[in-house]
This record gives sequence, structure tokens and C-alpha cells, in this order.
Amino acid sequence: MSTLDADEVIAAGLAAGLDAVGVASAEPFESTRVALLERREQGLHGGMAFTYRNPDRSTDPSRTVPGARSLVVGAKGYRRSTPEVPDRAAGRVAAYARSDHYAKLRASLGHIAEMLRGVGHKASVAADDNALVDREAARRAGLGWYGKNSNILLPGHGSWFVLGSVITTAVLDPSTPVPDQCGPCRRCLDGCPTGAIVAPGVVDSRRCLAWLVQAEGDFPLEFRKALGDRIYGCDDCQEVCPPNRQTPSARDVGDDTAWVDLVELLGLEDDELMARYGRWYIPRREPRYVRRNALVALGNSGRGADPEVVETVGRYLSDPDPMLVRHADWAARRLGVGAAAPV
Repeated sequence: MSTLDADEVIAAGLAAGLDAVGVASAEPFESTRVALLERREQGLHGGMAFTYRNPDRSTDPSRTVPGARSLVVGAKGYRRSTPEVPDRAAGRVAAYARSDHYAKLRASLGHIAEMLRGVGHKASVAADDNALVDREAARRAGLGWYGKNSNILLPGHGSWFVLGSVITTAVLDPSTPVPDQCGPCRRCLDGCPTGAIVAPGVVDSRRCLAWLVQAEGDFPLEFRKALGDRIYGCDDCQEVCPPNRQTPSARDVGDDTAWVDLVELLGLEDDELMARYGRWYIPRREPRYVRRNALVALGNSGRGADPEVVETVGRYLSDPDPMLVRHADWAARRLGVGAAAPV
């Protein structure tokens, strides 16, 4: 079996298009496992299964690759400029979800995995799945530190990155971890529209808009106004973070996937809707949840005098799905459509 050193592997990852690469031991993330179990017990997961479903697995790389010795962790930047708000009822999409950044990340990590397999090691890519807590892997690999919003902040670059790992049986020298650089700053805690960051590094998913747009059931009534024009994701805690505000405003020009025409979306058939937005996490792969979010955003649009908006809300008031009827009713009252009092 041939050998590779950590510097060679890191250089290969950078050459494959990653913005940062580091190496960590594949020892189990014991403190992370304990934290996941405690937060799940406290209900802070809000029903989220991602990495909470089986903490024993998501904190032990050897469950994915038996005999794992190292993690090669990569970060791929996704920050783009955001186009102007269109002059119509539009729903906002979080920056990470405007295109499939994870596909690019996996492709770059795949080059590393192929190189390691080529010299006789086992190697498997883990990115955006339940197999591994990617933020803890990134912290261990020296890519950055935990911000108080629980995101990983890369020195000089902030948190506008998707993260993933190659789990391998290769023995590689680990990178040096990065010390915490947040200091006394608490802008993310104070800037969260729902107060979901309940302590430094602790997010109550039951209040987090980024999770609630992905959760099953009715959108919580107490957070519908706070959702504003969002239909998928929330960037507020990143946008107020000083390291993020100091980074360049864009890596290239923005694209119009930052905004979705709500009237158009709510007129799509199921197959059309899923063809456009199916790469998002949608509960049970049911388009009704995208429509639910869109109806709340439509209610918050302030466009109660727009005939297309009024017609769309009215149509959903008689939808066969009772959940959508409830959200359409809220939107109608919020817009002041008809005799209903605004909420």
C-alpha cells in the first residue's frame, strides 16, 4: 500500500476546487454525542432527525467506514450577491439553497476519496447526511471555530460555506484546531428574529425559521409574521455576524433563484413544483409544505391590493388540503382581503 501525507491530500482538495481543507482524527466525537442526546432530551431538536436520529452513528466515523483513522474535511463557499427584490410578491431563498452547492462539494471530496482509494485505502464521502456531524469534523480539522449561532466560522472568511468529509482508513497527521475568535460579540443571538439562539452555540430548533420551513405540520402561528418573505432557509444570524460582513459581498454575480414568484409557485402542479424545488429538504417529499411556506410569505407580502395575490389566496381558501386552507385563511386575514380583520 502506497502512502500519502496530509499536505498532499490537502493540496489535492484545494486543486479540486475546495476553498479550505483540513485533517482530523476519526476518533468518535464523544462530547458531541453527549450534547446531541442532551438537547434531544430537552426537545431542542424540534423533531429534527438530521444527526439527532442516531447520535451514536453520526458521531462515530467508523460506523460509516470500519477501521476509519482520519477525516479529510472540506469547505466550499456559496456566498453570492443577492439580486434586488422584484416588484411582485416574491419569496426569499437562503443563500445556501439557491443552487446545489453540495453537488459541487461532493464532487471535490470525491477526488480526494478516489486518490486515497487509488493507493489502497478505504474512503467514503459524507456530506449533508445523517452519517456525520460535519461541523464538529470541520472544527477538529482546523477549518474554523464554532460561532455562537453554532455555525463554523473560517478565519478571515466567515461561515458562508457548506461542509463535508472524506472518511478514510489512511493515517494522516491532523491539522491544528482554530481558537474561538467570537469574544464577547452576541450579534447573532440578538439578531435572530425568533430568539432561537438560546445560549452561545445552542439553537432551539422549535424557534428556528430555517428548521420550521422544513418541519411537518402547520407553520407555528406565533412565528408566521417573523417568517416574513422567506420560503426556504434563513440567513439572519449569518448576515449580522461581523466576520461575514467583512467578507466580499459576492463571489460572482447573483442569480434570480434568490427570489421565487409566489403567485407562480402556488399555481404549479406537483410534478412541476418538485422539478424546480425538489432538491430542497421537503417533509415526506410532499409539495404541500412548499405551498404552506409560500402562503405565509404571501400573507406577509403586503400586497392585498394585487388582484393576482387576492385570486391566489382565494383559490387556496377552497383547497382540498385542510392545512393549506388554514394557511390561506391566515394569509387572507393578514392581507385584509375581504371582510376579515388583518392579523
